[in-house]
Amino acid sequence: MSLENIAAEGAAALSLPGHQADALTHARSGAAESARQLDVNALVARAQQGDREAFESLVQRYDRDVLRLALNILHSPEDARDVYQETFLKVYRNLHRFRLDCSFYTWLYRIVTNVCLDHMRRRRSRPEDQAPVSASALRDDIPERDFFDRQSDSGADPEQSLLGHEIGERISRALAVLSPRERLIFELKHNQGMRLRAIGETLGTTEETVKNSLFRATRKLRAQLGELRQK
Repeated sequence: MSLENIAAEGAAALSLPGHQADALTHARSGAAESARQLDVNALVARAQQGDREAFESLVQRYDRDVLRLALNILHSPEDARDVYQETFLKVYRNLHRFRLDCSFYTWLYRIVTNVCLDHMRRRRSRPEDQAPVSASALRDDIPERDFFDRQSDSGADPEQSLLGHEIGERISRALAVLSPRERLIFELKHNQGMRLRAIGETLGTTEETVKNSLFRATRKLRAQLGELRQK
């Protein structure tokens, strides 16, 4: 398509009524997403036939997403790297089972969350490994800065900074009370911003089951953090 056609199409979209312009934007977004999915499916098909470069392209396309998700769930750079390696090893070994009529991203998400869940269960069985990781330890690995990082940067009020650290420790201990599955669902909902239905699809369960687990997790956290809520 020429630049003139693109400009003319853009001008035409601006002249449309609001609902029609929104529909046109949505249609284009859907078309772009379909094109990306076809591209991914082509890479998957080649990788399933033994094309190593195609598999490496898939890894490069999703490696940051996998590492970021593992970090957000586990809050440990070391565990996140282990999950990263184990996830793509499982993808490599099971790629022949993937059906191209499904979403590769959803399939990959299900693998990484299950690997994270296994790590959380193993870590829960080893109390010595459950010490909370400080925000500064994660700073080099997590692109986004969280609330406690920003509090420590202020530096103007040492008492407030100490309070922020104490709150962070309390929250870490409170999260440790949750079962691995409850914590995973809580993290996916509140850290990843995923909808309950999407979490259910990722974990291979129903939206209602996810909702019940999230309710139990929230109730436990409120009980643990009751004093903080009153301050």
